[in-house]
Amino acid sequence: MAKRKRLSPAALQEMPADLETKSLSQAPVGVVPRKRAPIADVAGEAATIAAMDELAQSVHTARREGRLVTSLPLDVIAEDHMVRDRMVIDADEMESLKASLCMRGQQTPIEVVETGQGAYGLISGWRRLHAFRALYVEAGDARFAEIQALIKPLDSVSDAYVAMVEENEIRTDLSFYERAHLACEAARLGVYETPRAAVAALFANATPARRSKIGSFVRLHEALGDALQFPSAIPEKLGLALVKALEAEKGFVARLKDVLRKTQSDTPEAERATLEKALRKGAGGPTPQANEVQPGIRLEAKRGRVVLSGPGVTEDLGRKLAAWLAAQ
Repeated sequence: MAKRKRLSPAALQEMPADLETKSLSQAPVGVVPRKRAPIADVAGEAATIAAMDELAQSVHTARREGRLVTSLPLDVIAEDHMVRDRMVIDADEMESLKASLCMRGQQTPIEVVETGQGAYGLISGWRRLHAFRALYVEAGDARFAEIQALIKPLDSVSDAYVAMVEENEIRTDLSFYERAHLACEAARLGVYETPRAAVAALFANATPARRSKIGSFVRLHEALGDALQFPSAIPEKLGLALVKALEAEKGFVARLKDVLRKTQSDTPEAERATLEKALRKGAGGPTPQANEVQPGIRLEAKRGRVVLSGPGVTEDLGRKLAAWLAAQ
């Protein structure tokens, strides 16, 4: 049997220079490893590049669709990017939120939209952003220097308003006045043609009865908004009663504004008491009842107008009544 030739240091130096030393160090002594086929290297590199391209595409798609959570510095986010539906901050709720953030960290990202040059506009998460800013100022904790955010791909301003409303309808109990105020402001800024159109679009998922109530508070905001100090504290029942009163008599709004101006309430409770007192006095005395003056014809007299109603009210009756009034 032929003897195996032992490799000496001198023999190793005489080996070809292109032999991979790494392969040599891993091979048994006396065995020269076979070099990897070039096609395997090419295939491995192609697979790696394809995997990296797929990962990059997945990240790009997630970012485009608003599914990629990003940490953003607080000072690059503008909270006044759009008119907010929330008008006041409950101090106790804010303290509870801050305590939760300190203990558990941020559980839900805010939502923003890119506005250019590294800046972002807030869509939803107004309370969380306020809490982060307060904690950073109060404690100087680096954990609250940045906030987690989803960068949403919104194609229009109206989409941003709808996104904000949908989040707050789920997470918080906004007052009817706050909802109405948002609709009026969105219409004023030209996002929607009218407050009614804004209510229909922003609260499309609400029940018809709920949208009707928001529409009533729109009328309240338009009539008394500049005279109220604490409008968001007006409860549903009181607000609807005020709308009914202001629609019943034209002069009620002017008188109520005068009372509010003279009273100057310092608390929501005081202003509510003023409004309730105005309602008890009535818009213009007790509401008259309709009397049936003839079969099928009811007459209701109010200050400044007379209303005839019923199946007996016809065009012929209207002509006769007009002729009678002209002869008086």
